[in-house]
Amino acid sequence: MAIHFSREEFDDRLRRTLEAAAARGLDALLLFAPESQYWLTGFDSFGYCFFQCLLLRADGSLLLFTRAPDLRQAQRTSIIPEVRLWVDREGADPARELRAILAEKRLSGRRLGVEWDTHGLTGANARRLLAALDGFARVEDASRLIPELRLVKSPAELACLRRAGELADRALEVACEETRPGADEARILARMQGSVLEAGGDYPANPFIIGSGEEALLCRYFSGRRRLAARDRLTLEFAGVWRHYHACLMRTFLVGAADEEDRRLFSICAEALRACEERLRPGVTMGEVYAAHAATLDSYGLAPHRLNACGYSLGARFAPSWMDWPMFYADNPVRLQPGMAFFLHIIIADSSRGRAMTLGRSSIIGRDGPEPLSRAPLEFVLQR
Repeated sequence: MAIHFSREEFDDRLRRTLEAAAARGLDALLLFAPESQYWLTGFDSFGYCFFQCLLLRADGSLLLFTRAPDLRQAQRTSIIPEVRLWVDREGADPARELRAILAEKRLSGRRLGVEWDTHGLTGANARRLLAALDGFARVEDASRLIPELRLVKSPAELACLRRAGELADRALEVACEETRPGADEARILARMQGSVLEAGGDYPANPFIIGSGEEALLCRYFSGRRRLAARDRLTLEFAGVWRHYHACLMRTFLVGAADEEDRRLFSICAEALRACEERLRPGVTMGEVYAAHAATLDSYGLAPHRLNACGYSLGARFAPSWMDWPMFYADNPVRLQPGMAFFLHIIIADSSRGRAMTLGRSSIIGRDGPEPLSRAPLEFVLQR
């Protein structure tokens, strides 16, 4: 069976979730986030693009409410003992069918925690759910309950992250092998993603980001490939992925030639990244890490060309994004703890001059500081 953690690991996650729910006085959780479903049970599917709910009651019982294609998916990838199906048909209202299940489970009039803040629950389905539960039960927002528990990784999860880091390094190596004047972005991208898959890794939760020329300033995937010019720059943001756990890297390569300004911008990125990493220690707030990023770039007059966030938590994530909660931004009060994992990225995008420079890598928080998940050196890359 395609279950990647021990039953003891799942039992511990379930225990901690129940304790957190009990502390909030919740009688049950309605879990729509695929990350929550995967973390609690191993359930591995993209069926969350439809109405799909994992019900966890205070007694520890689990029930998955989903469509027929995910019945066997649950049986083969999870520890979920009970699966109920809703049927595709004109006028189907799975939210009302879920209410009937909740009534059967004696949850009428009880306090229910719902994961609202997730890509696994569309706005339309959320409205249907609210209508179905109106007058039936007391509903509370429990969107952060499991993400907070997922922040500190177990030894088994850290092993997944370290393996993901190895795959990210391999993708970086093949990017270097393929990048030169005249190279096709399509081949670079194919070789990078292929290296992860060939090693037994997974698709990332969002596409690898690749852009050259004027598009080197972009930090989102877009459709369309080009060949690199005789003198060019190439920005890459990508991840090694193992059992859905992501370890990210980010680089801007100079192609054909580079000038002193390119080297200066890279040096500033490296200085800012190291300043942030020096603060990746237990007890430091995420806002303090972000402040190191902002202070460094601003001291060089680059405030107009930086972003308002410089990274985020990493873990097991599903499409459409590998970004986990929380992020590094101004005044974020979340304090770092050993066993957390984060991606830090330094991005300079000067549209007025067509200059882009980026540098990023992922780390685990140790008791004495960060453990980078990449062994690749933080060095200026010029591909001829």
